[in-house]
Amino acid sequence: MNKVAVVGSGSWGTTLGVLVAEAHGTCALWAHNPAEAHDMAARRENVRFLPGVTLPDTVHIDHDPAAVLRGADLVLVTVPMRRLRENWDAIGHLIEPDAAIVSGIKGLDPATGQRVSQLVAGWAGDEILNRLAVLSGPNLAREIAAGEPATAVIAARTPHIARNVQQRLSAPTFRTYVSDDVIGIELAGAIKNVIAIGAGMADGLRYGDNAKAALMTRGLAEMTRLGLIAGADALTFAGLAGMGDLIATCASAHSRNHYVGQQLAAGRTLADIQARMIMVAEGVDTSRGALALARRLGVEMPIVELINQALFNGLPVAEAGQVLMARELSHELRGLRRGS
Repeated sequence: MNKVAVVGSGSWGTTLGVLVAEAHGTCALWAHNPAEAHDMAARRENVRFLPGVTLPDTVHIDHDPAAVLRGADLVLVTVPMRRLRENWDAIGHLIEPDAAIVSGIKGLDPATGQRVSQLVAGWAGDEILNRLAVLSGPNLAREIAAGEPATAVIAARTPHIARNVQQRLSAPTFRTYVSDDVIGIELAGAIKNVIAIGAGMADGLRYGDNAKAALMTRGLAEMTRLGLIAGADALTFAGLAGMGDLIATCASAHSRNHYVGQQLAAGRTLADIQARMIMVAEGVDTSRGALALARRLGVEMPIVELINQALFNGLPVAEAGQVLMARELSHELRGLRRGS
């Protein structure tokens, strides 16, 4: 077998389909909605999520998951976190028993803070972790689809799975690295979306570059503290999935999470913002999950806590910034060293 299947036809799934097809020949792409699958196949364009990008004829689009997954030895899952369970129920039993599975999802379960790999293992059994990898990094879909240079990191607990995925996803404009830190890659990729909401708030309030840099840096410290207690490698958060993705998501005009924070600072309600968005800002639900996980592990995450307050409890955005500035003075590296 030498077939790659992508589950999910949003901007990221479509981008990966284009990337794989152009670099390695063909790719099968599953669109959940039959009308959407037909429209994409006929137009050779994802008008809703990735307008203006031509889909090669070698991207085979279908709404039948069995047809897409049949014979695939590499399956990329790119659905929104909130749709993971229903999509897994539709595809899990159709994935070839020896296929490598890659999660391209950057989110946490909002109720428990569980990572994608934990959820999938709970549904399919722990043995699936031996063929599961996670993909993260500064991966703004539109830039990659346009052929602009980008990088990513692939983590798996089984080294040959990570190397196999690395080879299959590498392309002239898409350089991949490997890691064995699944926990760190998943946590970094998810929680940077929460910090990006805060960066959008700072920009919306016109706080300036000093404040935004401070928020990003202290947000990175929070991510790292949580990762250490959860069993991750602290260095992962200084890499592509941590610092790299944080910079991209906090700074880019393409960032949905940054947009949410900016609009909150402008006085709009979360319900109104989300109702008018086509794509999902994963940081909203993930903010709940990150806080739940932090409380369970006893980790201090003041930025994440205040973003939750602003998103769900009506805390004015400007007041959240004041609360952060008034916190007790402390050592910069508190909680970032073992035993501190």
